[in-house]
Amino acid sequence: MIDNYTLEQCRKDREIRLLKIKNLDHAIEQSETMIAESQMEENALIFLRRKVAESMQDLEVLYLMNAQD
Repeated sequence: MIDNYTLEQCRKDREIRLLKIKNLDHAIEQSETMIAESQMEENALIFLRRKVAESMQDLEVLYLMNAQD
C-alpha cells in the first residue's frame, strides 16, 4: 500500500506520480518474473503474489489520478 504521505505527494506533483508509476510497473514485472521462474516455498510465493496484487491496486489508484489531470 502507498503510504499517506506518498499518496499526497503524488496528488500534488505529476512528476512524482509518473516516477512512482514507473517504479511500480518495474517492480511488478520483476516480481512476476521471479514467480514464474521460482522454486520458492509455497508460503514465499503466496507472500510475493499478495505484494504484486497490492502493487497493482496502488498502480490503479495512480492511473486514476493521471486520468483526472
